[in-house]
Amino acid sequence: MPEPRSGGHRPPSRRAVLASAAVGLGAALTTTLTSCSTASGEAGGGGVSLTFSWWGNDDRAARTEKAVRLFEKEHPGITVRTSNADFGSYLQKLATQAAGGGIPDVVQLDYRQISQYAGSGAIMELTRPVADRTIRTSEIDEDFLRTGTYGGKLYAVPMGRGITGYAYDTRIYEKAGIPAPKPSWTWQEWAEDNRRIAALGLRSPDGRHVTGANDGAGNEDVFEDWLRSHGKQLYASQTRLGFTEDDLTDFWTFFDRLRRQGAVAAARDTSQAISTETSPIGRGLSAADYTWDAPFPAYTTLLGDSVRFAPVPTIDGKAGQYFKPSMLVGVGAHTAHPKEAAQLVDFLINDRRAGDILGFTRSTPPNRAIATRVAKTLKGAEREIYDYAVMMEKYGLSAPPTAPPRGDVAIDTAFGREYERVGYQLATPREAARELINAANRELRS
Repeated sequence: MPEPRSGGHRPPSRRAVLASAAVGLGAALTTTLTSCSTASGEAGGGGVSLTFSWWGNDDRAARTEKAVRLFEKEHPGITVRTSNADFGSYLQKLATQAAGGGIPDVVQLDYRQISQYAGSGAIMELTRPVADRTIRTSEIDEDFLRTGTYGGKLYAVPMGRGITGYAYDTRIYEKAGIPAPKPSWTWQEWAEDNRRIAALGLRSPDGRHVTGANDGAGNEDVFEDWLRSHGKQLYASQTRLGFTEDDLTDFWTFFDRLRRQGAVAAARDTSQAISTETSPIGRGLSAADYTWDAPFPAYTTLLGDSVRFAPVPTIDGKAGQYFKPSMLVGVGAHTAHPKEAAQLVDFLINDRRAGDILGFTRSTPPNRAIATRVAKTLKGAEREIYDYAVMMEKYGLSAPPTAPPRGDVAIDTAFGREYERVGYQLATPREAARELINAANRELRS
């Protein structure tokens, strides 16, 4: 499941964490992934030993371990040494491994890491194992598979398929007389609904005014959805932005006006949001929160079944959302056992027994047959997000872009920083947009 970027209240975004990983790389050169060797070798008795690492919670860890042990049973002579960590620690340690030439044989990757690690030669091109069907991709949508490409070549295979939306409190929406949002609702309708909720005069547990939604304008993911619904994109190429200063000014002006009206959360509440619990909706300060599908069950756990999942607003019915890999899996470029590593990748993606074990722990499985099979067992919030993805696919979404340029990590950090200046009234939307454009162009051309 995609950890919130992984969205809305933005617990430090994946890109922000990736940026800190890059900054801290030099100081971390002696760090290693917990219990993960820097190179694979021969197991006892002359067999092959692989290393495999990933990030995630205890449930993901337990399920992944079980799937790996099944792989070992099905492949006598291959043993797999595993390790996992929380997202931030994992990225820091993986960056260290990559710098030392010892990236694990099989490695879970974030969408934002593909250009970084493929471009630096840390992960192996997968064209050959796909061509000889060591890694089978026929059950993965071709457009979705492209998200693991760099320079027109495949370097990683998606492990899960995620999509954005809004977690919203149906009780508050009903009080305001707002019907359940449909895929075609617009940003203007969303803004008016937020004003109607604010006009109710509801109070949070700490006595403050309840707003309609979080202020997502500092989240590059929200902006990307907005851009795509306008028929534009975040990046035109690996070295060029796909939007203008005017585009970003309009976006930030739209949210700035709503915040000033009290229709979306105040700057201090947005900046304090590092988890579901500390998000505006989690603290009772707003009725909705932009997020990803996989973290959505955390909202129902915290706030109850009255919280549902709604589509991201559109421009005149054109949806800007797209299916994005919650995470991908690749093979270390320096592995001593590329064939066996590719076999493990294939097993995790395509074996139906592994699919039953892994379930939706990494969001919707990319293998369509496995996704359909596992979906029959889903209940509650997990079933809702699966049905939501099916609904949005039927509604119509454009193809996902390939992995963003390496400079995206730093650009995302600057994006949040510049909008924070707007939120605290230290810059106008136009001034902040100009600064962001200049910083982004420098990063992409460096």
